[in-house]
Amino acid sequence: MKIISPLYIDLPRVRTKPKRVYLNMNAYGNTNTFTNNEVKKAYLEAIREQVEGKVIVTPVEITYRVLKRTKRRLDKMNVIAVTSKYLLDALTNLGCWEDDNDDHVKTETILPTELCRDNPRVEIIITSIVNNFTSK
Repeated sequence: MKIISPLYIDLPRVRTKPKRVYLNMNAYGNTNTFTNNEVKKAYLEAIREQVEGKVIVTPVEITYRVLKRTKRRLDKMNVIAVTSKYLLDALTNLGCWEDDNDDHVKTETILPTELCRDNPRVEIIITSIVNNFTSK
């Protein structure tokens, strides 16, 4: 299963323009709990169409690739940490799998960052692990 994740969420505001919150540890740590919860809910809505109604057979391996807009240096772990947290919680809340604990998510791999000026994003590939072992 391939999921395309945004690099930021625009939170609507009543009297001003939407508040753009980037999905990274810097923003997460510097934003109050109420706003972080708003972002988490908006993230679930942003990916809902891609995953709702799908069943993910666990255990799984997850691979992440960040595609950034500019050549500016990026600490991809800041992005992956928050993206992973929000994504795995969303998949659990939407009933795609039972849980996102170690019994179900076996490995998470982060690929090298790439440049994509037109469509920056995080691409996530979720692959079910088939158990080829037979018991005697």
